[in-house]
Amino acid sequence: MRHHRSGKKLGRDSAHRKALYANLAASLIEHGRIKTTEAKAKAAKPIAEKMITLGRRGDLAARRQALAYLRSQEVVHKLFADVGPRFADRNGGYSRIVKLGPRPGDGAEMVYLELVDFVPPEPLVRAPVVEEPAEATVPG
Repeated sequence: MRHHRSGKKLGRDSAHRKALYANLAASLIEHGRIKTTEAKAKAAKPIAEKMITLGRRGDLAARRQALAYLRSQEVVHKLFADVGPRFADRNGGYSRIVKLGPRPGDGAEMVYLELVDFVPPEPLVRAPVVEEPAEATVPG
């Protein structure tokens, strides 16, 4: 029986699960929004929020803790230089889960895990192609 056991196993051993959470949190910090399954998003959300709280603190110890978990200097730099200061006046709730519906292949519920201040980029709109009329040649 699983009385008082917290967390999902997600069909992985503990090392694989820890790597999955670290990669999902790093991707969320790097891109601002990730598309994943609902179970993975619900499991990774608290970890990502703890990393953002470390980014808000901004001291050396917090930076080392984040680097030990995320294992990417570029992501940690973005966390402390960009993401942490953006949420300086917020006391939690840095991310949200937006449901997208079932995945066509296996029916797994897909979601966006995104930061609350995420603004999706504008889609590229191409200018309509205007063809110039061919010049008529006059025989003569």
